[in-house]
Amino acid sequence: MAGNFWQSSHYQQWILDKQDLVRERQLDLQILSEEEYQKIGIFFSNFIQILGEQLKLKQQVIATATVYFKRFYARNSLKCIDPLLLSPTCVFLASKVEEFGVISNSRLITTCQTVLKNKLNYAYTQEFPYRTNHILECEFYLLENLDCCLIVFQPYRPLLQLVQDIGQHEDQLLALAWRVVNDSLRTDLSLLYPPYQIAIGCLQIACVIMQKDLKSWFAELNVDIDKIQEISRYIINLFELWKSYDEKKDIQGLLNKMPKPKLQPTR
Repeated sequence: MAGNFWQSSHYQQWILDKQDLVRERQLDLQILSEEEYQKIGIFFSNFIQILGEQLKLKQQVIATATVYFKRFYARNSLKCIDPLLLSPTCVFLASKVEEFGVISNSRLITTCQTVLKNKLNYAYTQEFPYRTNHILECEFYLLENLDCCLIVFQPYRPLLQLVQDIGQHEDQLLALAWRVVNDSLRTDLSLLYPPYQIAIGCLQIACVIMQKDLKSWFAELNVDIDKIQEISRYIINLFELWKSYDEKKDIQGLLNKMPKPKLQPTR
């Protein structure tokens, strides 16, 4: 995406402080532990990813939708809007903002129903409860809470530039680092760090996995290495969590425990 990140609303309004995040989540963290909260976030990030793939959206659109989702709950409790409704709403809005084209309402609802029935039936036994009017109403709340800051800078472009700078024939490294960037969407990184730093952190992780020694190349980068190490730790912690977390077994209990809106949709 063209434009100056440092002059953008992304940098000026949506790079948050870790303490702010913890403070805003206090209501939810009275009911859920931090790890449980993270697991719920991972589940709905996965829902957005699957939904996007089923709708044949580009990864950029899926990533933007995931950031919208995270931004909303950075300022609101989970009980403000059911994440099951906010997830497709974020996809709906991101597809317009990223100029992918508007997804038809009926196709979005049908895809949600299919995904819940075929891919997430271990989490939800009932069918998708929301309709077009719910999505459109939710979109207004989402826009209001995002303060109409809809342009999201992602780590993919800086990652491409970094790998080009390393040299030719680094397709494997790029593919792995790209997947690590996708994984980073399951963390709070997009709320806390600029995308170019996230790209460097993900590239560093990819180099470690591939046992590729690029220490001298990293040393020449004009970046705050402490910040890059923090980013790497977030991703390593995510990998550690995944090792011991059986989503299919645990998620139903977590969703039952999750704070919920008072009003459930009427059919």
